[in-house]
Order: sequence, then structure tokens, then C-alpha cells
Amino acid sequence: MQDFKSFSERVTNLTPHDFEKLALDLFFFQVENNPVYRQYVIARKIDTSTINRLDKIPFLPIRFFKDQEVISGPASLFSGTYSSSGTTGMITSKHHIWSESWYLKQAQKTFESFYGPLTDFHVLALLPAYLERPGSSLVSMAKHFIEKSQSSHSGFYLYNQSELLEKLKFLANGSKKVLLLGVTFALLDLAELGEKFTKNDNLIVMETGGMKGRRKEMIREEVHDRLTSFFQVKSIHSEYGMTELMSQAYSKGEGKYMLPVTMRVMLRDVNDPLAWSQRSQGGINVIDLANFHSCSFIETQDLGRIDSSGMLEVLGRFDHSEIRGCNLLVQ
Repeated sequence: MQDFKSFSERVTNLTPHDFEKLALDLFFFQVENNPVYRQYVIARKIDTSTINRLDKIPFLPIRFFKDQEVISGPASLFSGTYSSSGTTGMITSKHHIWSESWYLKQAQKTFESFYGPLTDFHVLALLPAYLERPGSSLVSMAKHFIEKSQSSHSGFYLYNQSELLEKLKFLANGSKKVLLLGVTFALLDLAELGEKFTKNDNLIVMETGGMKGRRKEMIREEVHDRLTSFFQVKSIHSEYGMTELMSQAYSKGEGKYMLPVTMRVMLRDVNDPLAWSQRSQGGINVIDLANFHSCSFIETQDLGRIDSSGMLEVLGRFDHSEIRGCNLLVQ
């Protein structure tokens, strides 16, 4: 039996050509070693000997992360837990992690594959609510990015909006790129302060999604119009991630996401979760090979579309699905 270390090495060195082979290997590993996933497969009466390609793999509904330990090995192998955000009284998801240091290195590798070295950036993280609770994978990632930027100007911001605007004004005079990573409601609050913003051609504004019950839900176009107008940038970038996934996808504009080599999206029929969509849109099922320690095959409650170039557009959430703190805008 392969162990987490060998799987982590295969994920680290993954090429697109290796994706299906590793996914199938992980399916058989996880159906044997993950009790929750195994019982789900048994309940579905699936003959595992017939699983020989990606579209035959069963996907675990994401809700299992709320009240089950979704782990592919003994609890003694796990070093910590990430938990999702949520409104008061909501049951949050928990993702037990094998190695936080490995996760952070992988998150850095993914970001840099799309944006270049973190040392090219000042990283400013506007993450109120997330900083105020323990166990946020987004905060861990942002902290790591701040450290790896090696900039004395990088740092976290909570509700000190005026201080953040002053820092952005100061950095507008430099030649180094600035990444403003912020939860959507906080970026909108900043834009509505009524203060003048100093244009910076090196600024990247990246929203992580979600209103967290702080504001009324808005369509993505309206949010991005307000933010592009205030920050005087051509487009708003976005990060698509969640507690239950170890990989992140990134959008450089128009809400269309580039997927990392560790991640693949398959769309299911909106009326039948066990059937694949015959159209270019449907419910989002994610294969995340970086989830080798938990479950790599997740049926999310997100709706999406795949465009002609293979990019993912997230359209919103299924009706009656709870609003998660770190994810979607209504489309």
C-alpha cells in the first residue's frame, strides 16, 4: 500500500499526462482506506472492479465533511484540522490535514504557476471574519504568502481600512506588484468608504468570494463593476477554493477560472446527481488529487459552466443550499 508521503511526491511532480493514472490509483486507495467513502460506495452498490476511467468514479457529497471524519488512514497520521466559515448556528465542515507544510508549499506552487514568484509581490490580506476564528485554510495560505513575499510591507488587515488605503497609496509609488487578497464583502466595504483611491498599475485585486451574511447577495458582474471602478483596475481576479479542497483555481477576470494540474472539474446533471450533464453547464464535481489523505472526489453544491477553452465559470449555488462564507457570489 502506498502511503501519504509517496502520494504527496506523485502530486508534487504531477504532469497532465499522469492525472488519470493517479486519480484511479487514489480511488482504489481511498475506497479501501477511507471508511466514509467506502460505505458511500457500498451504499451506491458500485462494483469497484468496473472503475477504469474518470467518469465512472463516484463522487462523495461535500456534506459528509460536516459530520464525518473523511480521512484515508488512521487519525494518528493527521496533524491538524481546517474548518469552514459559516453563519451563527451553522454546522461547519472540517477537513483533517496530513501536513500543513505540504499544503502550503503546494498552494504556493499553484499560485506561482499562474502569477509568478511571490517575491515579486507585496501581499496585503484583507480578511476580517476569517482572522477572527481558528482553523481557516485561507488565513493559513495568506500568512504563508505574506512570509514568502519577503516584503516588510506585506501583512494582514482586519477593519483598519484607512491604514490599508494609506499602505496602498504608498506602494503605488513603487515598481513591485501588489496583491490585495480580500474577502468580497470587505473589499466592497473598502470601496464604499468614500475615500479617494490612488491608481496603481501594478495592483492585482483578488476576491475570495462570499458575503458571509454581511451584505445582500449580488451578481458577480455588479460586484466586479464596483470594485474595478474604485480600484481603477481593468479586471478583478478571483480565487476559487474551499475547506474541503487542498487545491485552488484562479481567475484573472470575467469569473473564468484556470485549473491547476492537480484539479479537474466534471459537470453533473442538475436534476440527477448520478448522471453527467449533457450540456456545458451543471453541478460541479471536483477531482482534487491534493486530497490524497481524505477524499479526492467531491460533489460540491456549486453550479458551473465549462467554456470552449476549458475554463471554469462558477455560476452560483444550488437552490436551498446554504451560503458558505468563503465561496460564491450569486450569478
